[in-house]
Amino acid sequence: MILQALVKHYETLAEQEKVSRQGWCRAKVSYALDIDPAGSIRGVISLKQEEERGEKKVWAAPFIEVPAMVSRSSGVSANFLCDNSKYILGIDKDGADKRSVECFEAAKKKHLDLLGAVQNNAAEAVKNFFLTWEPERAKENAHVLEKWEELTDGGNLIFYTGMCYVQEEEPIRKAWLQHAQEGGEGETAICLVTGERTEISRIHSTIKGVQGAQSSGAALVSFNAPSFESYGKEQSYNAPVGKYAAFAYTTALNYLLTQRDYVFRLGDTTIVFWSEDGEEIYQNAFTGFMEPQEDNQEMTRGVFENLQNGQAIDMDGIELNPDQRFYILGLAPNAARLSVRFFYQDSFGNLLTNMKRHYKRMEIVRTSWDTREYLGIWRIVKETVNQKLKDAKPQPAMTASVFESILSGSRYPESLYNNVLMRIRAGQGDVTREKAAIVKAHLIRNYNYQWIKEGLFVSLNERCNDIAYVLGREFAVLETIQEEANPGINATIKDKYFNSACATPAVVFPVLFKLKESHVRKMQLEKKGTKIYYEKLLTELQGKIEVKDNEVAYPKRLSLEEQGMFILGYYHQVQKRFEKKEEK
Repeated sequence: MILQALVKHYETLAEQEKVSRQGWCRAKVSYALDIDPAGSIRGVISLKQEEERGEKKVWAAPFIEVPAMVSRSSGVSANFLCDNSKYILGIDKDGADKRSVECFEAAKKKHLDLLGAVQNNAAEAVKNFFLTWEPERAKENAHVLEKWEELTDGGNLIFYTGMCYVQEEEPIRKAWLQHAQEGGEGETAICLVTGERTEISRIHSTIKGVQGAQSSGAALVSFNAPSFESYGKEQSYNAPVGKYAAFAYTTALNYLLTQRDYVFRLGDTTIVFWSEDGEEIYQNAFTGFMEPQEDNQEMTRGVFENLQNGQAIDMDGIELNPDQRFYILGLAPNAARLSVRFFYQDSFGNLLTNMKRHYKRMEIVRTSWDTREYLGIWRIVKETVNQKLKDAKPQPAMTASVFESILSGSRYPESLYNNVLMRIRAGQGDVTREKAAIVKAHLIRNYNYQWIKEGLFVSLNERCNDIAYVLGREFAVLETIQEEANPGINATIKDKYFNSACATPAVVFPVLFKLKESHVRKMQLEKKGTKIYYEKLLTELQGKIEVKDNEVAYPKRLSLEEQGMFILGYYHQVQKRFEKKEEK
């Protein structure tokens, strides 16, 4: 399904003239060699352009349409009219070594063979260049010597003849297209993508732009050892994909990875997404909804409200089609290959509905200075790691699973909930808005807490009699009493008792109530009204807990989901206290 979707997207992009047709590709080109009719280099032209990347401005090589480039991981295999300095000039940083000269000779043979019958000034200039250029004497050319470091840094080079780039000359384009369309000697079979009998691609072009993968590119479909093969089928014949389909899916995927605005990364996963009709407005909308920023909160809210009310989905004055097919692909590096973390496809309307339900589950009371209504995916997964560490990164597999669960509306991965509980324990009860929201959403979706779904647990629910929730509230009240009795205290009962109170309340709460008595006695003299208020609140909460043999029957242990309710009760009660302070 992935390759079929990419091939179809390629055809859409080709109709919109956004990608090259078969036999051509778009590659980053750093420099052009200006050659005269005799083939002598008379200048080196830098093609790099200044681009903004975040807060920095950098000089980057632009994408230029060139003849389709070969896939190579080892050995010598030359490209036509566009390649690095080893193939075009026969040199690397250290000069013309044996390997570089071999590469140059391969390029020389390819260009002389392909351009042999072409009657054109530009073709003659290129042929003369390869016939006269001597890699061993490269440093004798002042233009090459001046740009030596830049030319040999691995970037691609092309030829320029004073009027245009050589690959743009029509006779040369025709010669290349004829060569590219010539029937090969490879095997023929039924293509798994198109269903047609055609010549099968032995090696697929590489995919560039996936974070962590080789800079030269990595393969999505590849077999390089007998253990990966079957029925005697070697290399990519083991998964027969026709040459057209192989070209189409690699071209489409490489194009998507160059669109910086529509590529984002979660952990080690690079994510690309596209709509079936190729309209970028859907990609813009998806980007905004998955990671809402402060400046688009209102727009996001408006779209979700329209979706809920069955009204048109409007984005920047353009009405979106809820039935539009939308695709999301997550790729991760795996040596010289790529692994698929996930592939999700659905209508854009269903996708938005699942996202809206996720944000509804994540809705929770927050402080007045927290202006973000929606918590994006990155803010969620960051809560699973120690953010004090310099290189703290969420678990890649868990991050991908969380993302997929949001898109599909399925259960959240248990690792998300467990990791958040671990971070809360490690922080001695450090319950942030994000952590509390994750706990709440997980209880709703995974543990099916129906009574939370009523919307009563966005903020404090004083009518809830769930014992774990009540105990969480009690702990927050006991902590408040301690702070009121000892203003400016550095450490509270949370630092020492939160984890044990959350897991084994029967052991801890009797101790906490004994400590409370000393705090209350101190408040009797200085804050009598505050003392009465909190004691009354504690009495009310204690009344919600079962009594056995004239003693409050605290649970001996709380399960993981009950610990989540404890955390939720604690967070809500603390936020209620902040709310009262803000009102004052």
